[in-house]
Amino acid sequence: MDNREPCPWRIVEDCGAAFAMGAIGGSIFHGIKGVRNAPSGYSRRLNSGLTMIRQKATVTGANFAAWGGMFSVCDCTLAYIRQKEDPWNSIASGFITGGLLQIRQGPAAMFGAAVVGGLILGMIEGVSMAMSRISGQMVLNEQMSAHQQQ
Repeated sequence: MDNREPCPWRIVEDCGAAFAMGAIGGSIFHGIKGVRNAPSGYSRRLNSGLTMIRQKATVTGANFAAWGGMFSVCDCTLAYIRQKEDPWNSIASGFITGGLLQIRQGPAAMFGAAVVGGLILGMIEGVSMAMSRISGQMVLNEQMSAHQQQ
């Protein structure tokens, strides 16, 4: 069913993937931001964009890696405790991760971030289930039409 690595290695894999995603996305975002906020002139804009990438892309990647690593730890822990892999693990992991990463900001910020994390993962899981249901229905329709043509 699930073609991912087992849990101890999944955490490392998800951390690395999240860092890569954050570093690439951060490079694009901060590069554009640096070019837009630079003084006029092509060389100044290019230098400003590259400087912003060097300064901020790795920080964005590290923040993504922290989120991805914490999410994977929570997901693996819940999978071990509940003895099943289902969408509720991901939703609860998003809730817990959002809260834990805001723990130093106080209970109100912690609860708000937890709710946002749970909602985001709930939407992701809902879209994923809808897409798999739609694609499964499409395959069934194709098989039935091929069977009827024979």
